[in-house]
Amino acid sequence: MTNPAGNAAMSQRTPFNQPKTARGEATKKAILSAAERVIGARGYNDASIGQITSEAGVAQGTFYIYFKTKEEVFSELVLEMGRLVRHTISDATQAISNRLQAEQAGLTAFLEFVQAHPDLYRIVQEAQFVDPDAYREYYGAFADGYRSGLKEAAEAGQISEGDPDTRAWALMGIARALGEQIVVFGNKTPIPDLVDTAYDLIANGLKP
Repeated sequence: MTNPAGNAAMSQRTPFNQPKTARGEATKKAILSAAERVIGARGYNDASIGQITSEAGVAQGTFYIYFKTKEEVFSELVLEMGRLVRHTISDATQAISNRLQAEQAGLTAFLEFVQAHPDLYRIVQEAQFVDPDAYREYYGAFADGYRSGLKEAAEAGQISEGDPDTRAWALMGIARALGEQIVVFGNKTPIPDLVDTAYDLIANGLKP
């Protein structure tokens, strides 16, 4: 998984109600961080605004300065996951010119991010049912950047020719499934071992 943002905008939507002061930014960040923990642990339906503000250490009324509803804070968490993970992968791959090596480095960066942010990962998965538009936007942004990167790599002779759209979604599927293995199923296999096996499959396929 390498630089899925490409040169496209990070997201079609902007964060809700941007604070105008550093203090406001810190308060909103605290609410988002608390929402990540509470919704990630309890699930969207069982989490409440009161639990989020209690976890954040702010008055419940403060929540409504930045978000109108629980769905709004949930949607921003999905967008934030996209921004953070794309930035993380971009940093890990920007100095790598070889596409296959970048795939390996990008997959490593993605899985390390998922391991460090299991609650955000669960929230994105739940978005399929809570906020389908945010869910589609999250994966659509990845697919757009991935598709163009694969097309450029094929044209440069770094990888074989093939449908870049199908390839993009297939590679994203590998990363997502391995992320689920870590977060949902509690797989303790070291990330370098997971990446080595996945990379061998990506680079060489299943042929003997």
